[in-house]
Amino acid sequence: MPFPITTSQNPKPIPEDVGNTFGAYFTDHMFLMDYKQGLGWYNHRIVPFGPLSLHPSCAAIQYGQSIFDGFKAYRCDDDVIRLFRPLDHIERINKSTARLCMPAVDPQSVLAAMVQLVDLDRRWVPRQKGTALYVRETMIGTEGLMGVRPASEYTFMIFLSPVGSYYAEGANPVSILVSDKHVRAARGGIGAAKAAANYGASLLASEEAKSMGYTQVLWLDSTERRFLEEVGTMNVMLRIGNEIITPPLSDSILAGVTRMTALALLRKWGLQVSERPIDINDVMTGIGNGTIEEIWGVGTAAVVSPIGQLTYRGQTLEVGARRIGKVTARLHAAITSLHTQPGKDPYGWRVDVI
Repeated sequence: MPFPITTSQNPKPIPEDVGNTFGAYFTDHMFLMDYKQGLGWYNHRIVPFGPLSLHPSCAAIQYGQSIFDGFKAYRCDDDVIRLFRPLDHIERINKSTARLCMPAVDPQSVLAAMVQLVDLDRRWVPRQKGTALYVRETMIGTEGLMGVRPASEYTFMIFLSPVGSYYAEGANPVSILVSDKHVRAARGGIGAAKAAANYGASLLASEEAKSMGYTQVLWLDSTERRFLEEVGTMNVMLRIGNEIITPPLSDSILAGVTRMTALALLRKWGLQVSERPIDINDVMTGIGNGTIEEIWGVGTAAVVSPIGQLTYRGQTLEVGARRIGKVTARLHAAITSLHTQPGKDPYGWRVDVI
């Protein structure tokens, strides 16, 4: 469906350090559309990037009806810009809308808007190795209300940010603190949705970990405080011998698209892959006796992040002598190659921006 485009009259210069930042800069335009109960989605448009005007008592501010998702667009080796698994991310945002009583979006119309927006701001897609254009989708409840109920009005937006490495360590092993004091999400809650509230709930533990010199937190389950769930904002995986293990999805674990990608590749390579609960006590024992040789996180922002050190209840152990493990390295190389290799990918995961 065609929609109006208002181009910026004051395009910004591209900062010189754009490939060395994450989320520090935003491009010139954004896509917006609005929703009203009984009318559906309407007023689709691309406009210059800028602030929104919101009711002080809107549902997003007062009652947390705020969700988001995000993926990356890459400038490939043939200079074609490609989106990586955008439809999977749109599908996931619709799962988030269902959990928070928000209206679903039409995947094909949103994809078309993404392609048009990235094409319009294509000069912002960085060229340096390890960089990308982050595509952030967000939906907020905009109706002003005081009673606690789902809003009847919403705004959906897409905006863009050129990014480099998420962690200062890049692809090098990071130090992680296991938290048995704080939890990211509880069973029966909204942990499987990409809701803003989940990230607000994670900030205190993350800041405490960083103040102690750790990169992030390894989250445990909310019931027994012993089963691995996520690491920072990523899904977690580990290797014991030839077996790759990751926690099974639940209503407290986000179904990561990079997790899906990694599992598909690992199984294609013929490796034994298990999705089952992982006890932190078994992890610490396995690291100590050398049976666990590598642990890593997978997520859109960092892609594949090796864990080189784990601290739990005062005990600190190095994982694989703080070196990047063979499966971690292979996964990182394979996924980043899919991001930037020219031509068609064998999985049909990418969408060209023509």
